[in-house]
Amino acid sequence: MAGWTDAAFLDRAKVTQAGRITRTTLLLLGKPESAHMLSPHPAQMTWKLEGAERAYEHFGPPFLLATTSLYQKIRNVQLRILPDDQLLAVELAKYDRKIVLEALHNCIAHQDYTRSGRIVVTEQADRLILESEGAFFEGVPGDYVAGNKTPRRYRNPFLAQAMAELNMIDTMGYGIHQMYVGQARRFFPLPDYDLSASKAVKMTLHGALVDPAYSRMLIQKTDLALPDILALDRVQKKLPLDDAMAKHLRQAKLIEGRKPHLHVSAVVASATANKAEYIRTRAQDDTFYIKLVSDYLAKFDSASRKEIEKLLWDKLSDALDSKQRRNKIGNLLTKMRRSGAIESTGQRKAARWGIKVQKVKKKV
Repeated sequence: MAGWTDAAFLDRAKVTQAGRITRTTLLLLGKPESAHMLSPHPAQMTWKLEGAERAYEHFGPPFLLATTSLYQKIRNVQLRILPDDQLLAVELAKYDRKIVLEALHNCIAHQDYTRSGRIVVTEQADRLILESEGAFFEGVPGDYVAGNKTPRRYRNPFLAQAMAELNMIDTMGYGIHQMYVGQARRFFPLPDYDLSASKAVKMTLHGALVDPAYSRMLIQKTDLALPDILALDRVQKKLPLDDAMAKHLRQAKLIEGRKPHLHVSAVVASATANKAEYIRTRAQDDTFYIKLVSDYLAKFDSASRKEIEKLLWDKLSDALDSKQRRNKIGNLLTKMRRSGAIESTGQRKAARWGIKVQKVKKKV
């Protein structure tokens, strides 16, 4: 290698072709003042800070070095996660350098350069949003999460090959899988892809906890399979979950509640210090509610339906909406009436409920 000419070295690195400068050469290794040779493409990445403070900076070639410079602009403070039953907190950076660079390098490798757009990295208080031009080229992001799919073609094959030779990306489709696994190993929410725009890809990389219980669970339950983590990530983000996976998680005692109000189960709650949230969302046994109503009627003799709803409303599971709570209370009163514990008097809307008086037969 020491005896190679510069031209031979660049050819073997797949950056030039037969000693000739290519667009790939200019983009990855070119000087900033050479960007005009790629016109009308701006050959530019933009970092933008949003929030209480606002700032931005543009980065041009060489992209081989510019991605690191852009990463260094990101405010990467340390976060603390306190596991259950432990005195020492786990300290983690908001963003992992390898994951951020993997995402940024993917934007460079797969962008549609015919659309002459820049790559934009927006930094918000709790997330990074990376946007690049061009629809997802081969399949959809979900195809690559498991790490089994290998792309058969690339939008920019020469650029992708050069970036692989420079160790910026791999060409086996492992990048997305590694980002998901990396975030899970850091106990953070998993990345989100937005393909709603017809000719653009937007990826969100979370830099804060969505639900601390999810993170504490990953700390303590290190044997969870990636599909289970993916599903639990959807639960914490209140995203839809297919029936088969919901059934699997329920059988594994990882979730409770009825769709769409799924939440962390009791087993997980005890392991994640999420007991307070569990108490708010789990349903009490009917015996608990019956005793509340009975004690109330014993003290105040009678109560309207509105008064009983007021008594029970805040005691019911937070997973129930208003309609479900009213139905629950109605079913409870019906159950108590049929058992002979209570009775109603008066018209339906103005009816009042009271303890049923037991008639005693007189002996002759």
